[in-house]
Amino acid sequence: MSADAGMPARFRLFGWLRRAVRRRFDAIALSTKVLAVTLALLMIGAAGMTLSIRELVGNYMLERTNTQLMDQAQLVYENIDLLRNKDSQQGSAGPTDYFLQMRDTKNKIVGDLLVPTLKDDVVSVPILPPNGSMGDVELDRPFTAPASVKVGEGPVSRATLMAAQAPWRVVALRWVAKLDDDTTRVGGVVYIGLSLSDQIDTVNTLTRYCAMVGIAIVLLGGVIASLLIQQTLSPLKRIEKTAAKIAAGDLSQRVPAAPENTEVGSLAASLNTMLARIERSFREQEKSTEKMKRFVSDASHELRTPLATIHGYSELYAMQRDMPGALERADESIAHIEASSSRMTVLVEDLLSLARLDEGRGIDITQQVRLTGLLADAADDLHALDPDRSITCGTLHLEPGSQGAMLCFEAVPLPGVTLTGDSSRLRQVVTNIVGNIHRYTPPDSPVEVALGVFPAAIDPLSLSHMVSDGTSLRHFLEAAEVGQSLNTGTNYAVVQVIDHGPGVADSSQSQIFERFYTADPSRARQKGGTGLGMSIAQSVVKAHHGFICASTTPGGGLTLTVALSAGNVPMPPHKDDAGARSKGKTKPRQKTERRARRNKEPKANKPASA
Repeated sequence: MSADAGMPARFRLFGWLRRAVRRRFDAIALSTKVLAVTLALLMIGAAGMTLSIRELVGNYMLERTNTQLMDQAQLVYENIDLLRNKDSQQGSAGPTDYFLQMRDTKNKIVGDLLVPTLKDDVVSVPILPPNGSMGDVELDRPFTAPASVKVGEGPVSRATLMAAQAPWRVVALRWVAKLDDDTTRVGGVVYIGLSLSDQIDTVNTLTRYCAMVGIAIVLLGGVIASLLIQQTLSPLKRIEKTAAKIAAGDLSQRVPAAPENTEVGSLAASLNTMLARIERSFREQEKSTEKMKRFVSDASHELRTPLATIHGYSELYAMQRDMPGALERADESIAHIEASSSRMTVLVEDLLSLARLDEGRGIDITQQVRLTGLLADAADDLHALDPDRSITCGTLHLEPGSQGAMLCFEAVPLPGVTLTGDSSRLRQVVTNIVGNIHRYTPPDSPVEVALGVFPAAIDPLSLSHMVSDGTSLRHFLEAAEVGQSLNTGTNYAVVQVIDHGPGVADSSQSQIFERFYTADPSRARQKGGTGLGMSIAQSVVKAHHGFICASTTPGGGLTLTVALSAGNVPMPPHKDDAGARSKGKTKPRQKTERRARRNKEPKANKPASA
């Protein structure tokens, strides 16, 4: 039901008219509105100035006329004969063209002593109070009286007639008469008047002049305002065209920049920031959709292989179970089925782990984690897998280089670092990295495991949004250089695992964190793994608001760098932590301590490496 239904008809009509006017007003272009308002203000200003000048000049001239009447009244009265003989052949009354009427003490008219005659025998006199009365006239107080015009028989010009119709300014005074014995007595009232035709003509002329000047100012102001409005709104026109291109699907368009101290410049900067975020979100959505499609395809392929193996060996067993030697062949088929189901179980567990991490579940980053112990245990595990491999632990230092800051390895005992995170998940990250080294590098190639803590002028949330590539690593190192030089920023625990194996091509280093990525195009995976290990590691690190990337080891190999927030307080070193290792040799006491730590910490999920 409409909100206006209960209102009287006149109010509904008023509301409808108001909405209609507003719709019409909203449909007018902004430039037209601004120009119309500017012209309206100019016209109001010109009209106000004209009226003000007219009123000011009119009052000024009226005051001067009053002064003239009061100052010259006695002079006019004493020179009646002289003024009566003045040449009256003129088109309008002048400042000395006085009217004078005398009355006795009873206000009876004695006579009109001075009556100005205008051109064409036109006579104009003021209309005074009737004979024998003063009406509301006060002595010595000037007043304005309308004119009484008498026209002769001949033609009269319009100018003369208008001058004759002008009102009069009159003052009433007491007159005195001198007697023969030099005594005086009051003789009555004298009315002295002066026509206002010249003042009115002057005011009208000045008004016309001001009106013409005002019209010229309005027209000139309208032209200048139109040009300025077009020039001022031209950035908005460009924004409109850019918005039309963006609406057509070109998200790379940007609004032309302008000084940000202006409204248009601030709007352009805000729009460009918004467009950059929209474009980035759109590109990320496209990449996410593409990754999802590829993930579904890869997952289907990975699951199809063990399922096909299980199905094939099941059919083979069914076909050969009644043939001689079926028991031996059954054991072989069951072994293949078991291996395929185990592989599929690991794959499903990894997929479930990734799904939980994508949803923000399956991780608790509120625990206290001894990162030093995790790295020491990982080095022990790698030594157990490859006894001939040389594993060296050490510390990372940030040093300037020819191409910017760089991380340098020093073979000293690992510094003691404790941070807040999920112990089992961080152990899974380290285990996946170590598993990749065992799986894809020669068993006798050396490995360095390093840990360092230093500040960086970047917040953890921004760090977690960075892409896992070399450019982001250089950006982080630059922030670390700034943080170390100014002693500001957030402390980060930086882990590096350096191998000297075959390595990965620079163009493919960022792809190792993609799901199901493998450098082996045949997907045979003779070396094991599901292709999800590094994806899980990246998800875990990002859940900790950290950063992980791969880079080329100087001299050949692959270096994996992990940066995790270590809080705002530098971590003191622990002298009892594991020291350097050489040729895979470790002291028995240290191995016993690490095994005890592993027993106390929660079990990590089964690793799945790339």
